[in-house]
Amino acid sequence: MTEDDFVTSAIKNPVNAAIMDVLRATALPDAWIVSGCLVQTVWNVRTGRPVDHGILDYDVFYFDPDTSWDAEDVVIRRVASCLVGIDAKVEVRNQARVHLWYPAKHGRPYPPLSRSTDGIDRFLTANTQVGLRPVRDGYEIYAPKGLDDIDQMIVRPNYTANFTAANYAAKAARWKALWPEITVIAPEP
Repeated sequence: MTEDDFVTSAIKNPVNAAIMDVLRATALPDAWIVSGCLVQTVWNVRTGRPVDHGILDYDVFYFDPDTSWDAEDVVIRRVASCLVGIDAKVEVRNQARVHLWYPAKHGRPYPPLSRSTDGIDRFLTANTQVGLRPVRDGYEIYAPKGLDDIDQMIVRPNYTANFTAANYAAKAARWKALWPEITVIAPEP
C-alpha cells in the first residue's frame, strides 16, 4: 500500500474528509486525525463495507503548550462547531496535557509529551500508529511502523509503557468480530 493509496481510502470516509477540512481551516498546532478511524476506514474500503462500519469515534490530536482544561475546551468547542451536522463522535485532545489526566483515568503513569506524534507512538496496537494531517499541497502521513500491517489487516501489540494484555485482547476481540478478515498477533507472555 502506497501513501497515496492510504490517503485515497481514508478520505473516502466523509467524516475523515470533513475533519481534514476543519484541520486545514482552523490551523490547530501540530494537529492530526489519528488511529482507528483511519485504519478502519481503509479496512472497510478493502472489504467492501460501508466506510464508517465499526468506527466508534474519530480522534484528533493537537499540541498546544497551554495545558489548561479551559484552553482545550475552547478547541473542542471550536472543532465541534465546525462539524455541526456530522453524525459522529469526534474526540479532540491536546497531547500536551494527556499526562495530567491519564493516570487518574487509567491507573498508569504517562510521561509528558513534546508533540502530537509522541501520542501516536503510544497507541496500543502497531497498526493504529498512524496519523494524517493536511499540508499545503495535500496530506502528510505519520506512520512510524509503516503501512504494511494496515494493508495486510494485521493487528499486533505495540509494547509501550501503557500496554496491557487485557486492553489489547478486548480491542482485538472487538475488531475481529467486526472485521473477521484481520489477523491478530497474540501478545508475548
